[in-house]
Amino acid sequence: MIEKDGGDCVVFKKSRFKFAALAAAGFLALSLLVSGCGASKTPQEGGNVELSGSIKESGSTSVLPLAEPLAAEFMKLHSGVRVETGGGGSGAGVKQCVSGTVDLGAISRDLSLTESDLISYPIARDAVAVIVNSANPVSGLKIEDVAGIYTGKVTDWSQVGGKAGKITVIAREEGSGTRDTFEAKVMNKGKIISGAYLKNSNGEVQAAVSQDASAIGFVSVGYISGVKALDLDGVKCTIDNCQNGSYPLVRRLFFITRTIPDQAVMEFINFARSDAGQKIAEEKGFVPLVFK
Repeated sequence: MIEKDGGDCVVFKKSRFKFAALAAAGFLALSLLVSGCGASKTPQEGGNVELSGSIKESGSTSVLPLAEPLAAEFMKLHSGVRVETGGGGSGAGVKQCVSGTVDLGAISRDLSLTESDLISYPIARDAVAVIVNSANPVSGLKIEDVAGIYTGKVTDWSQVGGKAGKITVIAREEGSGTRDTFEAKVMNKGKIISGAYLKNSNGEVQAAVSQDASAIGFVSVGYISGVKALDLDGVKCTIDNCQNGSYPLVRRLFFITRTIPDQAVMEFINFARSDAGQKIAEEKGFVPLVFK
């Protein structure tokens, strides 16, 4: 598995029995990917290397709003390459990567111990926003109150400073990377109530909350249009607050591969981590790998 060290370097970790066979190839691929900590400093642009072929990417719907513009720009630089992007969730991204259905999976969480044969490449940081309907007068909550809502201890908006009315709880499905982050950083080992309405993507959560004045949900920050992102413990969900560490729900986003990728796939990963790719990430509301 490839993970970050203290400065977002990526380091190679594989199972003991597979390491020897892949060590030489891994060193070559990593030398292309990593020249230091943080994002790559120079994108691999056309002119030096003429690339061709196709790349299929799928997985986290949190990554999708970043993967799409990255793919579009990469295809401008390399006209012989076609990049297809898709959603489905982090769990689907892992399964499709393992099965070889896609060249690149996308996940919005760290790989688990049972997924250690995969290779992960951090491409950006993201915030998970807790959202309510735009008409809801509540503008912020304590994290403990959010946990109370999702465990069923808090059931009415009047209990947290809002107008009287039952709270409609909306959550992501099991296997969602966004749900994993929310549970780890908010729930304090509590369980999301069985009566929560489960949705299969960030877009579905956003749509449900935008249509229900009593609803609450959680999404990637790329999906807060048309809804209200709540302050958490008095801190607004902004890029600056994610960078300075004051906003509590920040995570990394990754591309993943099953094996050492071929040249076109590696060049796309390099591009995502380059200055040009990180600029696209920031323009789309994500947090760059290297804090400014």
